[in-house]
Amino acid sequence: MRARMAIAISGQQVEFREVLLKDKPPSMIELSSKGTVPVLLLKSGQVIDESLDVIDWALNLSDPDNWLRSNKSEKSLELIHTNDNEFKHHLDRYKYSKRYDNEDPLIHREKCLIFIDKLEKQLSSSQFLYDDEISALDISILPFIRQFRIADMNWFDSLQKPNIQDWLMKFLESKLFKSIMMKYDKWEEGDEKIFFPN
Repeated sequence: MRARMAIAISGQQVEFREVLLKDKPPSMIELSSKGTVPVLLLKSGQVIDESLDVIDWALNLSDPDNWLRSNKSEKSLELIHTNDNEFKHHLDRYKYSKRYDNEDPLIHREKCLIFIDKLEKQLSSSQFLYDDEISALDISILPFIRQFRIADMNWFDSLQKPNIQDWLMKFLESKLFKSIMMKYDKWEEGDEKIFFPN
């Protein structure tokens, strides 16, 4: 999702293939043995298989709204690191607790709240996480906060955390978010090419 947002805002267009992670096409595994999305194959033959790297690739080609300005801040990079490591660790064990043995989802939910509280405080002084405009910091963290809410929407929406709730809803109701969340049919070998954004 965050890679899609960066590609869309940068004005790049890529050939798009929707895959199911439980039924990965061999051509995807040949490009990246990690077996996770996204996987971006450049014309040069270079493969980019980390979403943060796709963001950097797209925005370094064209960054019309200066989203990359947040990457100059060590604090921003630390937040992204915490999000992608500690927060994601606990989010997985909260939202997908059945995949893990002897894990109490509510304990992991409480651990997630430590990071949520940090973001709530950060948003008390600006509309977005870096300043008053969207930046790469926001889109890097957004998908994970969205998943945290999806795990129990009623509970999340009942929290006394208006800053993070308002921040999330700004994105969920935005034209950009709605445009990148279009549904695509699963890609099969031999299918006609489709492009994103289309």
